Amino acid sequence: MTSRIRSFFLPLLVLALIGAACSKSPAQSDSASSGKSGARPAIVFMTDFGTANDAVAICKAVMLGIAPDARIMDVTHQVTPFQIDEGARFLEAVSPYYPAGTVFVAVVDPGVGTSRKAIIVKSKKGQYFVLPDNGLITPVIDRDGLQSAREITNPNWMIQSAISSTFHGRDIFSPAGAHLAAGWDFVLVGPVVPQLVRLTPKTSTTSDKGVAGDIISLDDPFGSLITDIPGDEFKKLGYNLGDKFRIEINKKPVALPLFIDSRDRVSIAVNQGNFSKKFNIEPPGAIFIPRKGAPLKDK
Repeated sequence: MTSRIRSFFLPLLVLALIGAACSKSPAQSDSASSGKSGARPAIVFMTDFGTANDAVAICKAVMLGIAPDARIMDVTHQVTPFQIDEGARFLEAVSPYYPAGTVFVAVVDPGVGTSRKAIIVKSKKGQYFVLPDNGLITPVIDRDGLQSAREITNPNWMIQSAISSTFHGRDIFSPAGAHLAAGWDFVLVGPVVPQLVRLTPKTSTTSDKGVAGDIISLDDPFGSLITDIPGDEFKKLGYNLGDKFRIEINKKPVALPLFIDSRDRVSIAVNQGNFSKKFNIEPPGAIFIPRKGAPLKDK
């Protein structure tokens, strides 16, 4: 009797297992944060939308509607509007601290509504970046390497309603990032992008007279000026800790306190104050630091 029962139920069990396997969505895979380790998938979000309107909240609602288990963390939503290079620096600075499989959604998109592509980039570190193809990813790829890039063209990866011409953060980038976090297969999002748009970042120049660079950002809310001069280049100028010296900002000689910030760049600040407001200096701007003992330029 036991043998007969076994012979009856065993084929049914096999059929049930096959049916369960076939019921899984073909779009799902372990290519992003599929939860192999049981951890909730992470979406790291950055925009220039600001916080005085509902745009960020709407994008997060779209993400959670698709990937309700996702953890959504913010880089900032205070990127200076339309400043792709600033957003690129933030993305470069933050991404090393997140593991492989993290999905970054970055929307600094002055070209929204034009022919610029919406893309997903996978770095050789195994992180995913959902963003416009406008150079925002350049410094990350220069550091980590490019594994693959694809254009978001599959409508199943977009919001399931009419796509606006002005809010691709809601309609394309947020749903695409959420589908990645939910485990959808990256290769199904659209065709390979053979060539990415690149930023041409400003870099400082060191000569026998000193180092010339640019003021590229503010460290708000403290008002410190951030430059593109690496700490190692400054150290070549011959100064010692505590030395007093004069520099040029926008071709005007000034005596200012400099320090090397946590990202190993020369910065300018005042202790417990806002340097930018106190001296009415904001980026963009030029800076020149002479070598020790050398005169300022054109003097």
